[in-house]
Amino acid sequence: MARPQLVYKTGIAVIGAGQAGLSSAFHLKQLGLVPGHDFVVLDQSPQPGGAWQYRWPSLTLSTANRIHDLPGLPFAETVTDTRAEEVPANSAVPQYFDVYERKFGLLVYRPVKVIVVCEREGHLRIETDKGMFSVQGIINATGTWDKPYIPEYPGASLFEGTQLHTRDYHTAADFAGKHVLIVGGGISAVQLLDEISQVTETTWVTRRPPVFEPGPFTPERGRAAVAMVEERVRQGLPPASVVSVTGLPVTPTVEAMRKRGVLNRHPMFSEIIPSGVRWPDGRTLEADVILWCTGFRSSLDHLMPLMLREATGGITMAGRLATLVAKDPRIHLVGYGPSASTIGANRAGRAAAQELTDYLGMGK
Repeated sequence: MARPQLVYKTGIAVIGAGQAGLSSAFHLKQLGLVPGHDFVVLDQSPQPGGAWQYRWPSLTLSTANRIHDLPGLPFAETVTDTRAEEVPANSAVPQYFDVYERKFGLLVYRPVKVIVVCEREGHLRIETDKGMFSVQGIINATGTWDKPYIPEYPGASLFEGTQLHTRDYHTAADFAGKHVLIVGGGISAVQLLDEISQVTETTWVTRRPPVFEPGPFTPERGRAAVAMVEERVRQGLPPASVVSVTGLPVTPTVEAMRKRGVLNRHPMFSEIIPSGVRWPDGRTLEADVILWCTGFRSSLDHLMPLMLREATGGITMAGRLATLVAKDPRIHLVGYGPSASTIGANRAGRAAAQELTDYLGMGK
């Protein structure tokens, strides 16, 4: 007879230790909760750094979207290299998160992979590959890195070349001598188009004509973009991509790409053929590689038994900063919708910690 599996009981579980998860944990501690006793932080990665530790080596602090400080510790205090802007983000950010976790004693349990969350006698049961947890509330901060999105196209399985996603990208040198078809209109697509086009032939394809916005990305534009995304999730609609709201910034790199003639965008093809792709008018293009820079979806499959989604495919969000799941106030999603940016994740972590502890009657 199998022995019953032990269940660890605590008040709150923070699932994920990226920017949003660490911010949430910090604010829970500020509210008087004790790490490892009143709340636990579960992270599936073997070391600190969230998704940043998996980014491609050429993504430096100068090319990444700005890394915002976590509450209580400026990022600059943990960067010792005098060439900070050229330091790879996949080493600098994990170093920052590591220092942060230790400085504030956040006791992140890793590697712990959450498999599923379900209802059990008025509590939330979290099943992981390391055991079970029973909690009163959850702050979910699992991000999107585990859910790369590649749209379905006729003939995809017949393609004789290589197909990969942004998540799989390592270095442009891997594609030397090959014709690379880059699909997607976001910031990552433009960055990889720039790198790869310097070593080989490329073709750029997007579903909609890209919109380049001149001038700096001001706080006003940022707030307007967040407000539009927030409106969607409060209505239960899936979050929109950032670029669909903000447009692409015109940087010196973009200007240089224009001069090199690599920003010649083509409309989306209709099918994939063994040697490449075909457009609706019959025109074809031979390609060795299709690089899908088509974004990610929120990594929320473990919450499926709780039936949080609407018929629209989204989750109706409520609360001060739209972190609270309207169907179940025991659950907050941070790093989802308007809090998907690093600065948004910080603010969301504070709001989620305060609202959840208030609801559960915990904390100060």
